[in-house]
Amino acid sequence: MNAGPALVSILRQGSCLIASIHTALDDSQMVRFQQDLIAQIGQHRSRGVIIDVAALDVLDSFGSKTLRNIAEMARLRGATAVIVGTQPDVAFAMAELGMGTGSVPTALDFEEGLAYLARAEDGRSAASPEPSTGRNWG
Repeated sequence: MNAGPALVSILRQGSCLIASIHTALDDSQMVRFQQDLIAQIGQHRSRGVIIDVAALDVLDSFGSKTLRNIAEMARLRGATAVIVGTQPDVAFAMAELGMGTGSVPTALDFEEGLAYLARAEDGRSAASPEPSTGRNWG
């Protein structure tokens, strides 16, 4: 039996995951996508996540909230998430309805999303303390 085309895909490229949503998802599919993506962040020790929504011509309030939750969960697991590819009509409708992405960064397309993650990683590296050489507290 043919299961049909994939609704989403999650691919690994280096320390990043690229998650593409290929069609509108119902609430249960969106929750499954969230669970799968967060699990893969831990499995691959990902530092960045690009969520590509270019194929979506509509994004409801649950979907918008779930994307914000994914970004927060990714942050709590040590990864930076960026949403890319929001269609102009979707962006307009989200703004009109007050359904923004909150503090989740967005980028025009995949290339800009990669550039954002590279800058975030550079900033994280610059802010990291030098490795500890250990101290004798005795």
